[in-house]
Amino acid sequence: MSSSRLTSSLYLLAFALLLQNVLGTDPLFSRCSSTTNSTATSSYKTSLNVLMGSINQLAPAEGFALGSLGQNNLDRPYGLVLCRGDVSPSDCRTCAVIAAREIRKSCPNSKRAIIAYDNCLLKYSDNDFFGQIDEENKFYLLNVNNVSNPVLFTEKTIELLSQLATKASYNSKKLYAAGEMDLPEGSMKLYGMTHCTRDLSSADCKKCLDGAITDLSRVAYGKEGARVVGGSCMAIYEIYPFVKA
Repeated sequence: MSSSRLTSSLYLLAFALLLQNVLGTDPLFSRCSSTTNSTATSSYKTSLNVLMGSINQLAPAEGFALGSLGQNNLDRPYGLVLCRGDVSPSDCRTCAVIAAREIRKSCPNSKRAIIAYDNCLLKYSDNDFFGQIDEENKFYLLNVNNVSNPVLFTEKTIELLSQLATKASYNSKKLYAAGEMDLPEGSMKLYGMTHCTRDLSSADCKKCLDGAITDLSRVAYGKEGARVVGGSCMAIYEIYPFVKA
């Protein structure tokens, strides 16, 4: 198992708890840096506050924004906000503002932090991470219900999400795709979504999503629904419609 796998956190949440988080103001996950070298100075905090305000103003228009700010490398934060591709500009703005407020409350002295809600993802660092796949921050949320035929269901899940990964990576300016697929058993349908942060190239978006899909097929084997939310991409599947638009 790779070191990135070891540093990734696995959250197995009951569906009721997940629903509560999605509908409320609690984040799906958050993480702060904890090393001494990652303690923010007052000048870094000032730059970060200005940067967060700037990208939060820019994000609603396109669903994504990134930037950096500072006089020197020691006090220069890099940050981005990604709103889910199906989220309205007003909901994007609301989520980005909440995320910025809550992460600074949770990680007041950290140079590096990440927080994710159902509608958005926000992260910042003192290192220039733009254009790099984030292998460190990955969180998994699973539906507690199991399917009756896990082998076939997993095959169909991989098929749908792989199609959406290709579409998001190469056929979408937003690096986003959502779709559905009929399942052989009864009248059930499978719904999926894939999304990448737009600092990634198309090739790296596809690589990130392929890794996320592989993880889901292993971690969420036989589950009716699941999502992997990472610092660079996310993949979601459910047996009910969940796309907001």
